[in-house]
Amino acid sequence: MSLLMMLDYAGVALFAATGGLAASRKQLDLIGFLFFSAATGVGGGTLRDLVLGAPVFWVANPTYLLICVVVGVFAFFTAHQVEWRYRLLIWLDAIGLSAYTVMGAAKGLAITGSPTIAVVTGTMTATFGGILRDLIANEPSILLRPEIYVTAALAGASAFTAVELLDLPTGLSSAAGIVIAFALRGGALHYGWTLPRYKARPGRPLEEALKKRK
Repeated sequence: MSLLMMLDYAGVALFAATGGLAASRKQLDLIGFLFFSAATGVGGGTLRDLVLGAPVFWVANPTYLLICVVVGVFAFFTAHQVEWRYRLLIWLDAIGLSAYTVMGAAKGLAITGSPTIAVVTGTMTATFGGILRDLIANEPSILLRPEIYVTAALAGASAFTAVELLDLPTGLSSAAGIVIAFALRGGALHYGWTLPRYKARPGRPLEEALKKRK
């Protein structure tokens, strides 16, 4: 099994675990756990493949869905034993983001040969599953939280792509992408790192804006 394939399986499993933990926070039944695990586990890769016009990876290889099912069932029977489920969720998400950043960038680069597309698909693959999980769980979206998230994936995908273009071993480029993505995301979680926010003038309330148009 190649390094990139291992990263792909690991990314799906870790994101599926965060979906299962999100389902446990909502006290859903087993089917709810399976749905959350599958949607989170394969969501980012599905969007990537649709954008690239490639065969959807879990259709071509149903092992990915089986991984989500196993993780979902495991979460259903064990999540209640974890007292700090939300903390575990966000750290597993950080690890999954790091692995999936590299896999998404690698696939984008292999199919298109474009470094720009590689960075975009790496970022998309790594972040969309978490965004989808928060959306269907009716949790505050990760995009609306102050700490670094998408930026970590963007930096990791950029690092992987840059090292790949130097024609260095894939293991080295993968390590560079994973380390940078996890360092930024982990630092954001531990130290509260954020990017500068827009503070010039807040938006008007919707009701006021609509009255002005009339």
